[in-house]
Amino acid sequence: MELDSGRSIGRPAGVIINGKNAKGDGSDEPLYTMKPGKTYKYRICNTGLKDTLNFRFQGHGMKLVETEGSHVVQNVYDSLDVHVGQCYTVLVTADKEPKDYYMVASTRMTKYNLLGKGIIRYTNGKGPASPMLPPAPVGWAWSLNQFRSFRWNLTASAARPNPQGSYHYGQISITRTIKFVNSVSNVNGKLRYAINGVSHVDPETPVKLAEYYGVADKVFKYNIISDEPPIDLRAITIAPNVMQTTFRTFIEIIFENPGKVLQSYNLGGYSFFVVAGEPGTWTPEKRKGYNLLDAISRHTIQVFPKSWAAIMLTFDNAGMWQLGSEHAEHRYLGQQLYLSVESEEKSTRDEYNLPETQLVCGIVKDMPRPPPKYV
Repeated sequence: MELDSGRSIGRPAGVIINGKNAKGDGSDEPLYTMKPGKTYKYRICNTGLKDTLNFRFQGHGMKLVETEGSHVVQNVYDSLDVHVGQCYTVLVTADKEPKDYYMVASTRMTKYNLLGKGIIRYTNGKGPASPMLPPAPVGWAWSLNQFRSFRWNLTASAARPNPQGSYHYGQISITRTIKFVNSVSNVNGKLRYAINGVSHVDPETPVKLAEYYGVADKVFKYNIISDEPPIDLRAITIAPNVMQTTFRTFIEIIFENPGKVLQSYNLGGYSFFVVAGEPGTWTPEKRKGYNLLDAISRHTIQVFPKSWAAIMLTFDNAGMWQLGSEHAEHRYLGQQLYLSVESEEKSTRDEYNLPETQLVCGIVKDMPRPPPKYV
């Protein structure tokens, strides 16, 4: 089951449950049945554009068992905050009085309250659902504490030999620390969002295509941002934002959010260990509080207002990968960048060559196809 906060840029809409617009008036509420005594698995995803959702089952607890491919310690929750781009799998047991119950999704940390309802019906149900809906929590501190309760289930996931999948990520030496700070400003009268002072814009030629054809210098410049944010984040440069990283190095990335709006980031092509998140600003001393044993391996991370979050990962997947905001308007208006990860061995073991059927565009459209780059 997927949840969509249904937000479009500049215009609110109803919360959507499983593709149906649930306005809460009883006219369009999706229905699911459960047999008494049975346990059911629900997968909850926030595929929206902007808002965090809180999801809850009326009168039922949710046993969390998985998030974004990782088995987690199986705690029971009355409700779950699901940030944009995140997914959770829960188990719900039909062990209550046989009747109808509501499942509820509502927006969180917004000035408005959008709410959607669905019905779960016991097969031997004898009554309608109570109109008294379970309330959503208040404030983002509650959400931060819930985030801290998520732990990797070390008895359920098999260890793998590579560092990224190993249980021993906390024992790997960090080779590089990158701090990303988001900002927003007006540039020539237009709103732009940025990471480390650069607001990304897509060039006419896709960055990976330019790199593969060996004409990257004619399309963009590497590393126009550094590993540390500039002092003045109000000054924003609009340009393609591509950062180089070294293949198979273990890196620490800090996301710092000085704004008042919760941020959510996704790193395509990778999962990473979410080792910490706190209010305030990050300093090296904060490493003493990292979870270096059982942090969740996932591919999205939320960063609360006036707070920071830290992740660790091994760049062991060669290619050109996007790191960007899951908030659609932020990403569209520049809050993203690309990470170029190239293997020095130029082997097809690490990266495939451009397919012969690949369509090309931009300045490489009429250029001869280069010989295979990887062998």
